[in-house]
Amino acid sequence: MAFRGAAPLSHYTSRRHAHFRLPPSEEQAAAMAKLVLSCLQCIILCSTVESVFEDQVGKFDWRQQYVGKVRFAHFDTHVQSSKKVLLATENNVFASLNTRTGDLFWRHVDMTGPEGNVDALLLHGQDAVVVVGNGRQLRSWDINVGGLNWEMVLDSGSFQAACLVGQQDIVKHVAVLKKTALSLHYLSNGHQKWIENLPESETVAYQAVYSGGNGEVYALGVVPHSHIAIVAYSLEDGEIIKQTSVEAPWLSDIQASCTVIGQGTLTCVDSPAVSLYTLDLHGQSEMTQIPLQSLGLEVAVGFTPVLVSTQPNPARPPLSEFFLQLGPEHHLLLQLNNDQIVTLRDFKPALLVSFATPGEKTVAAVMSPKNKTACSLNLFSAETGRRLLDTTLTFNLDPFGGKPEKLYVQAFLKKDDSVGYRVMVQTEDHTLTFIQQPGRVMWTREEALSDVETMEMVDLPLTGTQAELEGEFGKKADGLFSMLLKRLSSQLILLQAWIAHLWKMFYDARKPRSQVKNDVTIENLSRDEFNLQKMMVMVTASGKLFGIDSKTGSILWKHYLENIPSNAAFKLMVQRTTAHFPHPPQCTLLIKDKDTGLASLHVFNPIFGKKSHVNPPALPQPILQSLMLPVMDQDYAKVLLLVDDQYKVSAFPSTKNVLQQLQEIASSIFFYLVDSSQGRLSGYRLRTDLSTELIWEIILPTEVQKIVSVKGKRPNEHVHSQGRVMGDRSVLYKYLNPNLLAVVTESTDLHQERSFVGMLLIDGVTGRIIHEAVQRKTKGPVHVVHSENWVVYEYWSTKSRRNEFSVIELYEGMELYNSTVFSSLDRPHAPQVLQQSYIFPSSISTMEATLTEKGITSRHLLIGLPSGGILSLPKMFLDPRRPEIVSEQSREENLIPYAPELPIRTEWFINYNQTVSRVRGIHTAPSGLESTCLVVAYGLDIYQTRVYPSKQFDVLKDDYDYMLISSVLFALFFATMISKRLAEVKLLNRAWR
Repeated sequence: MAFRGAAPLSHYTSRRHAHFRLPPSEEQAAAMAKLVLSCLQCIILCSTVESVFEDQVGKFDWRQQYVGKVRFAHFDTHVQSSKKVLLATENNVFASLNTRTGDLFWRHVDMTGPEGNVDALLLHGQDAVVVVGNGRQLRSWDINVGGLNWEMVLDSGSFQAACLVGQQDIVKHVAVLKKTALSLHYLSNGHQKWIENLPESETVAYQAVYSGGNGEVYALGVVPHSHIAIVAYSLEDGEIIKQTSVEAPWLSDIQASCTVIGQGTLTCVDSPAVSLYTLDLHGQSEMTQIPLQSLGLEVAVGFTPVLVSTQPNPARPPLSEFFLQLGPEHHLLLQLNNDQIVTLRDFKPALLVSFATPGEKTVAAVMSPKNKTACSLNLFSAETGRRLLDTTLTFNLDPFGGKPEKLYVQAFLKKDDSVGYRVMVQTEDHTLTFIQQPGRVMWTREEALSDVETMEMVDLPLTGTQAELEGEFGKKADGLFSMLLKRLSSQLILLQAWIAHLWKMFYDARKPRSQVKNDVTIENLSRDEFNLQKMMVMVTASGKLFGIDSKTGSILWKHYLENIPSNAAFKLMVQRTTAHFPHPPQCTLLIKDKDTGLASLHVFNPIFGKKSHVNPPALPQPILQSLMLPVMDQDYAKVLLLVDDQYKVSAFPSTKNVLQQLQEIASSIFFYLVDSSQGRLSGYRLRTDLSTELIWEIILPTEVQKIVSVKGKRPNEHVHSQGRVMGDRSVLYKYLNPNLLAVVTESTDLHQERSFVGMLLIDGVTGRIIHEAVQRKTKGPVHVVHSENWVVYEYWSTKSRRNEFSVIELYEGMELYNSTVFSSLDRPHAPQVLQQSYIFPSSISTMEATLTEKGITSRHLLIGLPSGGILSLPKMFLDPRRPEIVSEQSREENLIPYAPELPIRTEWFINYNQTVSRVRGIHTAPSGLESTCLVVAYGLDIYQTRVYPSKQFDVLKDDYDYMLISSVLFALFFATMISKRLAEVKLLNRAWR
């Protein structure tokens, strides 16, 4: 946390004191007490500064907070000047946004899964009522500060619907409909007024609740393809006033097909019969059929009609006007007038519609496509269907985004009593855009980033001048004269670039800051001196790709992939980096449907997000495995191997040069396949004809245990030291097997006494089991980090009811079998295995190890905690060689004495007070500085920072005193010159003697 200063520990008020003197002994005691108090104050003040300095906050790190895909949205309308919009999302988040800037006023993150699911959001005045967890809890929030007014635990039962209940223009209650009961609660304190069981709830599926302000609450249910059940309850005591049953053999779902309009008229649409049905809830006993053909209407082929109505005031009946959607771009504004349906206006084409009520007027907003790149919005009177003047708004579509999906309108009355409005549009890629008339985009929120699936960090390219300088030293020159010409031309290019930079600075300084454009070009997207600024390529669950600047967090490019399966798995691979100028960098995204196994490839430039001109191959067969080879084609692109369900291998790119290289090295290419449903691990070898050969297989009995995860080592990991120096100056060599796999298994028996977690270390080439460890009376989730010669994994101990870490380290011994190359086929001796376990005082969400360019810096484990903190735990605390009894040799090795409890120190949190909610993954990447590791934590939020596991041993500090060292150097220089002159004079005088 950042502190500006410490508050005074005590406050003194001036008052008149009596003049008297203490005895000497008492004076000494008082002086001693003051001394002790001063020492305590110093200790407390010193303890408060164990944190990041205030001037360092946000200097090398940034955080972006998101809410997720919106499910419910309501504008705060109780005050016309309000700037709040309330959102409830599919990520179980309830938040308030500033409609002027798009920033968060406040946010509440509930539990993940069905327990935190937001079922309903109702807004009345300054109170927002939320139903959470399938009707498990009913909460009321103060929308101004986000404080909880009250919370009630509801009776068990599946949630169906909820509504506000009012009478005589006053809303005092909220009704909650469960599968078997209807309850009424006070809006002021949440107390239950009454609860009544629903009649015939075993056969009737009650799905809707309605109140029109007449002192009655209606529960609407349906017996599929039979009849509708209507039960009216008294608002005062919950007695059943009326219970009717109406035949409706065509109806199966009230929520999807029906709505209440007018003075309590249930209106339903029947798609097969192409008809509307109306039913007066107050007295009618038979539904009235209105064929759409009688209104001159037709439904689009294969489209299910949708009804949209509105009830501006819960204490009054809904409006008689409603929308009927007959096609993807066809809406009609209809009105119920004297039991007759009247068409007010036909909107075709129309993408989205919505109602809004500023004051006593209700307007209808309609979004229509203007052209391929823009849409227009207009307001219409809900009563007459006439278009309101000066209400046209233009919304430009993002060419790299999705289509509009939802429309939310904030309407208000101007001083001249005309209607003004703003709109919030949600698109298919989960983007929220807030637009003001006549089409000014006030803000945009990329909520797809709340669900990042995978990411990579790509080095930025060199500029043209930097590439020219690289070429000067990278090419062979014919002679001295040609080298001189190249040097002069390079210096001339640098001079031109410097002059152009100065001119741009002078030209931009004359413009207002809002008009200065920062276009993404190859000139301002260039690699910095220490390669600390990178391009973060992120892939989200919605199928949208982002390119984010790691220094500032700004989105540089984005691209939405359409028709992505909802359960797709993504794998992002960097085939060509920016090191091969002038060839552009290239990334390949493998998109796989988890159900069918069918996959597709998307090839793009990670710097600019543009689709590559290289056409990826079609993948007609399900893909089982993909692996990146160190083999490159003539354009320096790494080869991607894809293995289908027929165990056939295809290469991308598949040029003649690549196929020839694969035939030459086919005997040294091995890969593995995992079938967790069958408990099978299989190892394969590639043949020269690109067919595969099974060489080993391990089958684990699925009735005993299941494979949870398989973890290998990162391909870009470097190991600096091959061994550890012991206390007696001998060397204990590490077992550095690049083909080692860490296989985590978990017991299928969930009983506390019989559950276990297993760890198998398997050689991926030979299938040899190097080591096997079992933690009994434990269960998952298991988090694993596999690096160098060690494996760290975390699990839950059911016996001790605590989280525990286990660390395994592998060593070859005091002699190294082969110091030049490692071969899994030539390993006659089994490695030495050391293992130790520790107690961790918190559960964790994810775990990753730091990564540096050369591997010299000591390793830290980055642990994401459920509390939102990111802990940097030094690996030395997870050393299996920590001794229980300290010896002279252990002191020589700087081994920490063994203690089962791992500490959590506040200074180990790398995100201080920047809480990262629901951390799902941590990505680490090396920089140009060996001391610095770049870290990105992503979940509901995104947080980027730098960590220094061994401090910044290769960088001067920010407060380095350049003036002092410069003055000392200059003083030494002049002292040397003066001393030299004096020495010469002395020698000359001595020679003349």
